[in-house]
Amino acid sequence: MKLGALFGRANRARLAIYLLALWKLFKHPDTPRAPKLIAILVIAYALSPIDLIPDFIPVLGMLDELVLLPMGIALAVKLTPDALWQARLREAEASGERVPKMLWGVLLIAAVWLLCGGLLAWWAWRTWGAA
Repeated sequence: MKLGALFGRANRARLAIYLLALWKLFKHPDTPRAPKLIAILVIAYALSPIDLIPDFIPVLGMLDELVLLPMGIALAVKLTPDALWQARLREAEASGERVPKMLWGVLLIAAVWLLCGGLLAWWAWRTWGAA
């Protein structure tokens, strides 16, 4: 087995633990509002089968997995009191649970794509269609 494949599996497993910890953080009653919002947005994006930046776009397609998800997790952790985060992380590591699937996350990402496509079409029509 190649080292890259092994590294990728280890990162995916760790990412799954962090996403579960974010889910537990979201559900916890003592979590402040801002970390709850960031946590649920990161989870929805991570579990959505539709990427904001499609993977077929060279280099940029991998940015969401390499940059956006870790930044979102880091922001949620930074906004959360340390003791609360550490407790949720330990719970996630100890349990065998999985983060639930979220249909609304797919719908949110699809809505963003439709909005971007609509704005692009409107801009193109205004730029070239009116001439």
